[in-house]
Amino acid sequence: MTIAAQALGEVMHGRSLGEVLDQLGAHERPIVQSLTFDALRKWNGSQELIKEFVPKTPPPEATYLLSVAIALFMHGNQQAYATHTIVDQAVEACGLYDKTLYAKGMVNAVLRKVSQKFQAIVDQGYAPDPISMYYPAWWRANLKKTYPKEWQAIAHQQAQRALLILRVNTRQYTREQYQAMLAQVGIASKALDALAGVSLPAALILDEAVPVSDLPEFYSGAVSVQDSGAQLAAILLDPKAGDLILDACAAPGGKTAHLLEWADADTVALEIDKDRLARIGGNLDRLRLHTDKVQIVRGDASQSSWWDGKLFDKILLDAPCSASGIVARHPDIPFLRRASDIAQLQQKQRSILAQTWQMLKTNGTLLYITCSIFPEEGEEQAKWFAAEYPNALRLSAPGQILPTATNDGFYYALFKKNGP
Repeated sequence: MTIAAQALGEVMHGRSLGEVLDQLGAHERPIVQSLTFDALRKWNGSQELIKEFVPKTPPPEATYLLSVAIALFMHGNQQAYATHTIVDQAVEACGLYDKTLYAKGMVNAVLRKVSQKFQAIVDQGYAPDPISMYYPAWWRANLKKTYPKEWQAIAHQQAQRALLILRVNTRQYTREQYQAMLAQVGIASKALDALAGVSLPAALILDEAVPVSDLPEFYSGAVSVQDSGAQLAAILLDPKAGDLILDACAAPGGKTAHLLEWADADTVALEIDKDRLARIGGNLDRLRLHTDKVQIVRGDASQSSWWDGKLFDKILLDAPCSASGIVARHPDIPFLRRASDIAQLQQKQRSILAQTWQMLKTNGTLLYITCSIFPEEGEEQAKWFAAEYPNALRLSAPGQILPTATNDGFYYALFKKNGP
């Protein structure tokens, strides 16, 4: 609980939770991730309760610890831990950290009051915390304006734990074969056949999440963890053997790998971040897809200094964005974004679109993707691009996909270069 509270503090100071978790040992990460994710998803509710039961705002370190503990009470009838266990563990955690050592009595008293309140709520037969996801005011205003009827459903959905969705490596197994392998080790799964009218031949949803180490032949490349919305990318780009493909902004390499599972194409995986670049090679190695047909290149997709001048047949542009569509998987995102980020990201997206378009052959196709549900990063960008480039013929693609229980939120626009 102490480590989770410290991780929560890192997020509140602007650090990605993924970076924080990457520093933990394999035995610590799962429980710290679970506790921190829950605390972020239930931030609004926990802050209201702290204000109710603590007359004077406690120091941040105590607030983070209380937030982690209070989130554990917010499971209603499915509360994972007994009340006394939550209280005792939180009080013990106070003593493990100098900055909360003083707060044992306060934490004990507050959590006992919170537990009584939640027990009363459960006894009345309804679940606590109706909209538990925290959004900054500007984020919430954007959602309300864009999705006046759906915004609350989106908030509810993104406050839930995301399902574990797999993509079977069809170079090794069919989906049916791998589903049978899962069943043999007691892991139940269901096939997800389509999303937004697009067939998904390799998607499986697990009934219960398990560590990847429990997945049959995971380390020999039989399967990857990938949201169903992300699995549309390779299918929509439709790579063919012999194509020269650019995967711009490629890290961590999930879409690169899917392209290579789909077709034996010459592929350039481009990434500006040196640390993330290494993850592309690691993923391709695990999936047994790292061949001389694949180049992993460090470079800025909005510049041409890395490019050898060969025009691409197809370009997959998974542009940097607010990531507002994947909050269920990354609940730290609303805490890390600012309203000013959207305009900056728009300009970055446009500069990458403009540059990569020059690298595409006539009659080639470019697939623009964001994992965002904000139209400024989706439909508005597609309309701008079509107006700015007369040779950009817009083809059929799903457009905006909102998050549901079986997919994250994504935006897809497909363009053909109809002339030089």
